[in-house]
Amino acid sequence: KKDIPAVNFIIHEIHCRRNIEICPYCSDSIPKSEMKNHIESEHVQVTCKCRMKMESSLLKDHEASSCPLRPVLCQFCDIQLAFNKLQEHELYCGSRTEPCGLCGRHVLLRELKEHPLVCG
Repeated sequence: KKDIPAVNFIIHEIHCRRNIEICPYCSDSIPKSEMKNHIESEHVQVTCKCRMKMESSLLKDHEASSCPLRPVLCQFCDIQLAFNKLQEHELYCGSRTEPCGLCGRHVLLRELKEHPLVCG
């Protein structure tokens, strides 16, 4: 899978056939001596805390961006909670009010950012 000068091609091909394997899962070129370790570290099936099964190499990205149990912060109170609980929490939390520093009216937290545009 790499460009090889034509003069070295036969020797290179012999070396590759002896020492390199193509991973059946990801098609990467892996030294034969490391194939077992590669499969165990990259392609073994693991279960996330959300009970979804995936290859171990995908777990970190899943936990960071798509796991429904990944930790996120509420935009209103900065409490950390699971992503799948965020919408319900923010609906409740954003319904709380705080007095406006300019007009003194009580404003919903979810409307506090836009309030200065209509204040007074």
